[in-house]
Amino acid sequence: MAVARTPRRKWIEEGLRALAAGGPDAVRIESLAQALGVSKGGFYGYFANRDALLAEMLETWEREVAEAVIEQVDSGGGDGRVKLERLFTIVTASGESVVRGAAADLAIRDWARRDEAVAQRLRRVDNRRMDYLRSLFASFCTDPDDVEVRCMITFSVRIGAHVVAADHGGHSRAEVMEMTKKWLLR
Repeated sequence: MAVARTPRRKWIEEGLRALAAGGPDAVRIESLAQALGVSKGGFYGYFANRDALLAEMLETWEREVAEAVIEQVDSGGGDGRVKLERLFTIVTASGESVVRGAAADLAIRDWARRDEAVAQRLRRVDNRRMDYLRSLFASFCTDPDDVEVRCMITFSVRIGAHVVAADHGGHSRAEVMEMTKKWLLR
């Protein structure tokens, strides 16, 4: 009976998990294999080396947080407000996802501070996300400055809400996020 190989996606997800926990230096083949409960030999069936894995991790992250989310939002149809509601739901639901969650996003942002190639990719992803937000907000906001402010607030909340530890004056975090969503969609 043949032994099932650990799927490529599992190596990438475990790499992103390690990146989120300890930065790019924590992405080590032996450690990933141990976390997956397999030998490191299976790694080389998919990747030439660690750098190839790091590149694939970034490719997967970019595809999942930008294009896949946009496709998912657009596939349901509707106007800009409906699509933004769907986007907010998708983003909220992806909070625990290894690929789409905030931990990987924040780790890549930190990595980009020290690696120009990662910084360029991050800029491309952020620009794609902001352009998409602009298209949605512009469908019901006529003032380009208002559109830009709403986009910046939306994007900043997505990135920053996970690191803010403040209390919310008698409101839960979920209540504040719901109020923020209503304010943005007004």
